This record gives sequence, C-alpha cells and structure tokens, in this order.
Amino acid sequence: MERVPLEAPERVFDLGCGTGEATRLISDRWPRADIVGLDSSPEMLARAAAEPGRVRWQRADVGDWRPDAPADLLYSNAALHWVEGHEILFPALLGRLRAGGCLAVQMPLSWDLPSHRLMRETLADARPGGGPLGSSALRHAAERRWVEAPRVYYDLLSGRARSLDVWTTEYLQVLEGADPVLGWVEGSGLRPILQGLEPEARARFRAEYARRLRIAYPAGSDGRTVYPFRRLFVVATV
Repeated sequence: MERVPLEAPERVFDLGCGTGEATRLISDRWPRADIVGLDSSPEMLARAAAEPGRVRWQRADVGDWRPDAPADLLYSNAALHWVEGHEILFPALLGRLRAGGCLAVQMPLSWDLPSHRLMRETLADARPGGGPLGSSALRHAAERRWVEAPRVYYDLLSGRARSLDVWTTEYLQVLEGADPVLGWVEGSGLRPILQGLEPEARARFRAEYARRLRIAYPAGSDGRTVYPFRRLFVVATV
C-alpha cells in the first residue's frame, strides 16, 4: 500500500476484498476517497459489512466487473490468482483506470513450492496402489499455474503503463504446532482440492499430504517450522 504513488485518490476499488481487512486499511490510508470492496462471495461480504465503516461492499466477479466510471486505484491483495486469463485481465484492469491511476496487486508465487508440488502429487497418487483421487477436472484445475513468472507481467504491462514496478519477496514464515504447513495451506491454496473431494477421499488425501509435508518441512531444534513463501507485487501507473 505504501508503494502506491497516489496522494489523494478519489475512487478506489479493492478487488477480491474478502472480509475487508485490507479494505479498511485503505480507508484509513485515504480517508476522503470513495472506497468499494468487491468480492464474489456473499459470505465474505457479509462478514466484511458486519463491522461498521464507510466502505461500500459490492458483490462482483472481478473477471466480468466494470466500474461505472474510471478508477483512481485498483487494489488487490492475494485474490487475482484465483482468476484465470491474466494475459487478458491485467491489461483490461489498466484500461479501467483514469489517467494517472494505479493498479496495485499482490499474488502468491506458490505453484513451484514443495508444499504445492506435493499437493498435486498427492492428489495424483494417494489411493492404495498409487491411483488418483478426485475427478479429472479437479486434478486438471490443480495443475493450473495460477500466477506467471514476474517477467510475464512486465511484458503485459510495460507498454501500457507510464511507470511499472514488479518485484518478489520471499517471507520466512515461522510456524508452530502439529502439521503447521498443512494448517497454513488449508487457509488458501488447498481449499479447492479439499472442497472437490468426497469425505473418504478427503481424509485419505489429508493424511498422506500431511505425512509428505512433515518430511519436506521438518521442525527445527526449537520445535518451530520455517516455511519459505514467495509473493509477487505489481504496481503500475497509467
């Protein structure tokens, strides 16, 4: 948020706002802006709206959404990786900004991590004898690379933006408890897989995946597990 080069944006949209934690930070950062939090989940929006504030909440699919007038800031924290077709989506988002407006995006670069590679491998061979779990559609969806390499976003946006900043950061998450990496990914990338499996298959998958994670991410001498996790950031101004 501090890398957004806008002093006083008037129209701000938080794309994929979830329960609104980042949206409320945006509201504090720019108290005179008209701020709208968008999400496709009515449950998330209901939780966001339960806390009083001046943010307006709107149900919308980011892929199909169009503002009724150009925006000053389109902000998205850990949401656009769920939307397919970035080669179309990202240039289109720039086109929804007014001159001088900014697109600010953060997405996880997790597809290549051991945790997520093991997620796909476990889905493919966790049955007794090595058979796959779930439907072929579920396994195909799990194989989708949801975020491209940083250079891809540079190439998509550099010819359309007046200024462009693309960078990655690797965070060392220090986790505690039993199967801490499993607990971490259950809150994000693992959800579609667990939701797509029948109860018996879900239990088998979870047990085998947890076993593999314990081998890939052993606890240290202090009992804590260090989990490296990379994120991609894009800030483009038109």
